[in-house]
Amino acid sequence: MLKNILKKKEFTIFLMIIIFSLIVTVLNSNFLKIGNFVDIAKGNVVYGIMAFGMLVVLISGGIDLSVPANITLSSVICGELLVKTGLSLFPIILVCIVVSGLVGLINGILITKAKLPPFVATLGVNSIIMGLVLYYTRGSMITGLPEWFRDFGVMRLLQVGDFNIPIQVVFYIVAAFITYFVLRHTVFGRGVYAVGGNPLNAARVGYNVDQITILIYVFSGFMMGLAAVVNTSVLQGVNPNTYAGVDMTVISIAVIGGASTLGGVGSVLGTVLGTLLMGVLQNGLIMAKISSFWQEIIMGIVILVAVSADIISRKREQAKLVHVDVDESEEVL
Repeated sequence: MLKNILKKKEFTIFLMIIIFSLIVTVLNSNFLKIGNFVDIAKGNVVYGIMAFGMLVVLISGGIDLSVPANITLSSVICGELLVKTGLSLFPIILVCIVVSGLVGLINGILITKAKLPPFVATLGVNSIIMGLVLYYTRGSMITGLPEWFRDFGVMRLLQVGDFNIPIQVVFYIVAAFITYFVLRHTVFGRGVYAVGGNPLNAARVGYNVDQITILIYVFSGFMMGLAAVVNTSVLQGVNPNTYAGVDMTVISIAVIGGASTLGGVGSVLGTVLGTLLMGVLQNGLIMAKISSFWQEIIMGIVILVAVSADIISRKREQAKLVHVDVDESEEVL
């Protein structure tokens, strides 16, 4: 049992978090303070929620590059509803989730019905929506959010000394459980892995590949809508220029967490650990007083290593399968 645990990608990520934390602690003893880890958690929950949506897409063998525009759109809608209407929190969350889900629906239809590659479809949707949103906002921030929402944004639970749980972390935990349940305990979730493993085989055993693909991008959209509301509560406003390049960060988290860019592999636990590792890396580099120039280089190296390791690992697995098939064929002959 211990041997199996040690072989899991999640254990490797956990080990990396521990090792890096110890190194940074030697350089700056404040790193291990509870308050610092609370800040890391609050600062990365938005990326984490988006990463759950991206995780499902990557498992299916797809990619969603409409993430920046999708979360920007819902963030602007969230800000406008807060400033101009008397809606309470949950109706606003519902509206944002539905709007972002519709963006996901458009992605799914373009991929399955128009037969566009996911890269092309989602990148095109991202450009169109981002252009429309920036035209509407003129790139200006939305401020003047109601007091009740600002209070909600700084709400903390279970305060004991420096330890507390920011309300945003609660939403992250809910998103994690929803994603886990969907992937592990629903027919749709099994279909996601089947489509990512081999769409032709998935179709042969009865899965509706097009329907599953559409729902995958809708689910990704749901997570972007939730992330938009959560991030608005963190920033206490909306800046439509905030999210450029966020798709690469989200993909990196999922891949570092063990999701494969080739599809068929990925877990919620791995994505949680990937989010934590990215947060610890970014925070640790700052606390170690590494220049922003080197921070970018180090983060880029980590991403390249994670993606390369995934591709090499998958190729080795495929080579082993081919070797086994050849051996079995020789035995039959």
